[in-house]
Amino acid sequence: MLQPLAFRIRPNKIEDIIGQEHLVGKEGFLTNSIKENLPLSFILFGPPGSGKTTIATCYASSINMEYVKLNAVTSNKKDIENAINKCKEINKPILLIIDEIHRLNKDKQDILLPYVEEGSIYLIGCTTSNPYISLNKAIRSRCHLLEVNRLNTDDLIIGIKKAISNPIGLNNKIKISEDAIKFIATSSNGDFRFALNYLEIIDLTYKNKDIDIEDCKKIIKVPNYSIDADEDGHYDAVSALQKSIRGSDVNAALYYASRILVCGDLEGLNRRLLITAYEDIGLANPSLCARTLSAIEASERVGLPEAIIPLGVAICDLCLSPKSKAACLAIENAYEEAKNNPLDVLSYLKLTPVNVNDEDKYPYDQENVWVHLQYLPELIKNKEFFIPNAKTYTVYEKQINAIYEKLKKVIRSTDVKLMKERFGNKKDHNDDGTC
Repeated sequence: MLQPLAFRIRPNKIEDIIGQEHLVGKEGFLTNSIKENLPLSFILFGPPGSGKTTIATCYASSINMEYVKLNAVTSNKKDIENAINKCKEINKPILLIIDEIHRLNKDKQDILLPYVEEGSIYLIGCTTSNPYISLNKAIRSRCHLLEVNRLNTDDLIIGIKKAISNPIGLNNKIKISEDAIKFIATSSNGDFRFALNYLEIIDLTYKNKDIDIEDCKKIIKVPNYSIDADEDGHYDAVSALQKSIRGSDVNAALYYASRILVCGDLEGLNRRLLITAYEDIGLANPSLCARTLSAIEASERVGLPEAIIPLGVAICDLCLSPKSKAACLAIENAYEEAKNNPLDVLSYLKLTPVNVNDEDKYPYDQENVWVHLQYLPELIKNKEFFIPNAKTYTVYEKQINAIYEKLKKVIRSTDVKLMKERFGNKKDHNDDGTC
């Protein structure tokens, strides 16, 4: 039985990989690793069909090491233990490739950690998820995080032409126009596997025929993410949608949302609407975030074309609502600080503080003390991430801003014992915690 086209033409050498110049180009990170014969542990993350698994296997072959390939979904603890035993048997390091590594359970991750640490196993993980969210810190700290970019249209066109001419591919059995090839590439949204699957369907459908773009359009019933002649049109429409909502232009927002829905990208539109609700409306109208989520859930339940009805309600609501980026900017500021300045947690805030006297421990039973304690680390104790929205038009946000201004006047201290003595038995405090 003939194997799928995508499987048959998968590259075996790093230099045959399409795109990803920053990783496998002449001066790419992994290319240099191979040249220096210096194996590395790394996580490849990026969208489907961008070549993560291919890069991993080609790297393993090119660096001339024994490797074991597993899938986190189907592999169990015994499979990982067998890989560890293999490196012990041959008394040499091995490469362990794990697809869908974000699905690897913590207990399986823990088994690997000491072997990755000592270099008896070099771990190569592949995932479509953000590794900062989907992988635990222990794995991340032992691996290089390498982003695999979505393939552009030119890369896909090169790959499609290679698949057509490859002797173990389609072996030039079909004649297909340049416009048709470009249509397949732009419709694939950077997913080479997707492009090859549809190329295979086209080959099976049109025998002994010169294939043009209209032939392809009859088969490819999927979102044409380019929308127009510009291959970035889809992403431009998504960008224009959010900017239109931010600028309160309800007519423009409805138009750009419709552009996206005509392409069938319900998931992409829903994701953008939810982000916009929290990013641009936020504290000015918090209940709208929940209403937007309800509209999204309704659209997913009914599907297209009826999905446009609840989404239309949400889009009008988002456009005509007051706007506030205060909360969004606050978390972005805090995130940047945490990324660049990972300070230790104050001792009395830790879950299980060690060598801390009882009088210096967090007062769980003395709520009057809570607001007087310092919570930020000493080096950034006066940092302000939250900046109130100066032009707020809602009663709710005005109330939040007023409470925040009151709380800023409270003098906070790391002297838990003193704060307990001073405020532990006092009852003269406001609902917002200020005295």
